[in-house]
Amino acid sequence: MVLPDPKPASSRSGLFRTKSVEQSIVETDEPETKLRKDLTAWDLTVFGVAVVIGAGIFTLTARTAGNVAGPSVSLAFVIAAAACALAALCYAEFASTVPVAGSAYTFSYATFGEFIAWIIGWDLILEFALAASVVAKGWSLYLGEVLGSSSPIVSIGPIDVDWGAVLVISAITVVLATGTKLSSRVSAVITAIKVAVVLFVVVLGAFFIKSENYSPYIPPAASGKTEEGLSQSLFSYLTGAGGSDFGWYGLLAAASLVFFAFIGFDVVATTAEETKDPQRALPRGILGSLAIVTVLYVAVTLVLTGMVNYTELAGNDSTLATAFALNGMDWAKNLISVGALAGLTTVIMVMLLGQTRVLFAMSRDGLMPRGLAPTGKHGTPVRITVLVGSVVAVLAAVFPIGTLEEMVNIGTLFAFVLVSIGVVVLRRTRPDLPRGFRVPLVPWLPILSVLACVWLMINLSVETWFRFLAWMAIGVAIYFVYSRRHSLLGARERAAARGDG
Repeated sequence: MVLPDPKPASSRSGLFRTKSVEQSIVETDEPETKLRKDLTAWDLTVFGVAVVIGAGIFTLTARTAGNVAGPSVSLAFVIAAAACALAALCYAEFASTVPVAGSAYTFSYATFGEFIAWIIGWDLILEFALAASVVAKGWSLYLGEVLGSSSPIVSIGPIDVDWGAVLVISAITVVLATGTKLSSRVSAVITAIKVAVVLFVVVLGAFFIKSENYSPYIPPAASGKTEEGLSQSLFSYLTGAGGSDFGWYGLLAAASLVFFAFIGFDVVATTAEETKDPQRALPRGILGSLAIVTVLYVAVTLVLTGMVNYTELAGNDSTLATAFALNGMDWAKNLISVGALAGLTTVIMVMLLGQTRVLFAMSRDGLMPRGLAPTGKHGTPVRITVLVGSVVAVLAAVFPIGTLEEMVNIGTLFAFVLVSIGVVVLRRTRPDLPRGFRVPLVPWLPILSVLACVWLMINLSVETWFRFLAWMAIGVAIYFVYSRRHSLLGARERAAARGDG
């Protein structure tokens, strides 16, 4: 990558001091903290497909069709994919311009400054760690189903330990510590299995489609459940608006729900520093994986709602297996469970990978302890990988995650908003930077991305917003107590002020 003449490492001071793109790239060559460049566009596409296709395609589709949108759930996926594509375009430009580990954290450091970068990094720590823990709990449940038993639980005194979750996280941690290329190969094999299961479901289910099940495509609106107090959405709380299922409102509500089935493609951006040709490979990996999963999601929903009438999918226990069972194919349940098990395995792997790379970038900058940053003989941050794996294993083993799942969503959307705004900011402040990919119609497409993400955020519950703000408050305290004083960028700034060079 040919860069223009280096700019100063910091163009502002204090809380909003920025680290130049050139400085970020130079630091990727430090011997002790250098990541190995092993990944290709194909590897990144596999990572993207691996993390996005999880339990959602096996469970979320049926519940949303039966309770909210009816056959129009397929259109809801298209709407959600369009909203997600806006953010994906912004990620693709940033990742090709700033090919450094850390994703939205690194992008924010170059545009908004250190304090905002810390906030988004702290946010991503919450997103990835909690997501990996939640998915590991789901993996354990599916393991119990495949084994014909309940969730793998063992009691140690008064504490119930989910050994299934610990098992999968431990195995994945070893794979990640061994090398990112090995991780991509393992991910590719498992992803192939679950995609094969999905395609098999689509092909087999197509023989049972009845055209009358698609009518009405958008069912008439019906009164929906309206939550009260802190459980209702922030939008409902502020406006007093009621809820409804089906109809056009139900379709839009379904789009908000199924949007979260796409969450995870942004993890691809965290591997920028380990990519051989990031200017080309990153945009292809991000946009390619999003295109593949969109086609698979829409195909599954069309088959699902064609096999049975949407009213037969109502309730919270409906899955893809429900549609096959109603058509006399109970054996499909086991096949789908195996596909879900494979799907969740790769989701956990890529979420842990994203978590370690964000924490690695923050440690290398001094905002987290620098002692965590060194890479091992395989070119991976082994200390961080073991630390993250251990913490996530404890969370998944002991704590009932429950409603905290929504915090994964709000954290992700917050990152999407900052990245979308950052594209516009960096276009104005550094128009000279070479960009391997450019978002068209700037600033309009990034603005649309921000609006779409904000709309989805305000449809999350009030209690989720309170928890999110509490986590952010803790992060702010840590920044002022530790990170600001240990920042390498701040140290250079102080040395320059003293005339030390």
